[in-house]
Amino acid sequence: MARSTANSLDSDTSARLYVEHADELRRFLIGVLRDAPLAQDCVQAAFAKLLTHGGGVRAESRKAWLFRVAYHEALAVRRRQAVGKRVLEQVGNDAESLASGVQNDAAETLVRRETIDGVRRALAELPQNQRDVVRMRMYENKTFRLIAAELDIPIGTALARMRTALKKLRQRLESE
Repeated sequence: MARSTANSLDSDTSARLYVEHADELRRFLIGVLRDAPLAQDCVQAAFAKLLTHGGGVRAESRKAWLFRVAYHEALAVRRRQAVGKRVLEQVGNDAESLASGVQNDAAETLVRRETIDGVRRALAELPQNQRDVVRMRMYENKTFRLIAAELDIPIGTALARMRTALKKLRQRLESE
């Protein structure tokens, strides 16, 4: 049973407004949505809101109010469609990534482990003074100024050791 509130509109007035404006409103919404069934759904939603909230709208403003409410309903439909489309695309991308990821994970893990082992072996072959500079810069994230101060060497020497170490590491890793 429908309840009556101060903002509700009587069903006779609502039915009259439907007869007067529904077709024009539907054509307007088809232009907005490019989809007749969705436009009809928005017309129905607008008239449902007219029943519950239209009592507070002045009689001369009801047509404009209906069009505004219907337009907002259409915009909400388009937003939901866009969100749904993005979700479907993301799910599709995730499914593709998962399918290829399962196949690639084992290979990537193996390659990663081999690379790490290669870097460790190459680091072990560096002279101690170069290894210290690389460790302090790469693993401890220290600046060259701090490295130079801690090792009690000029900053240029710290930079040169790092440059030489990186060159040796690159050559060693490329040869593997």
